[in-house]
Amino acid sequence: MKLGEAIKIRQRAVRLLQKAYIAVTAKERENMEVADFGLGDIRNIGLEVIIYENNDRYCAKELVLFPRQMCPEHRHPAVGKKGMGKQETFRCRWGEVYLYVPGDPSPHPRAKIPEKYRKFFTVWKEIVLRPGDQYTLPPNTLHWFQAGDKGAVVSEFSSTNTDEYDVWTDSRIRRIPKIE
Repeated sequence: MKLGEAIKIRQRAVRLLQKAYIAVTAKERENMEVADFGLGDIRNIGLEVIIYENNDRYCAKELVLFPRQMCPEHRHPAVGKKGMGKQETFRCRWGEVYLYVPGDPSPHPRAKIPEKYRKFFTVWKEIVLRPGDQYTLPPNTLHWFQAGDKGAVVSEFSSTNTDEYDVWTDSRIRRIPKIE
């Protein structure tokens, strides 16, 4: 992704944060991660992330998703001496989020996935998060999520962030973005 495109995406993400009444500093805006997961299709598969804190005990982030944008299916395996994967709680601040986890598939899921990506989404138990709703995922749980038609802002609270070790259903995915 080109730097100019990343800057425009950050500006768009800040507008959604403002709708959610979440104040961010100039430094946080500048350091916002724009993740296209190496697929070059940020309109469909992508995530904008502000990391407030990440240390050896916990992590706090803000996740911004544009309308119908998805974070692809993945899990957080055990890393290091602690022997546990990342446990995370998602709390919807603005918009609507469709979170998918293992379990009985929902009969009429709200997610809309382009056909070229469908084979990479295997868990279909739907949890709908609206402002004020939250859901906690145990470590190493396969999951993915998509914003509704207006986009979404989600706060993530978790154990230490080790996303560089995530296991993705789509092996083409690269978690750490490359900005040219």
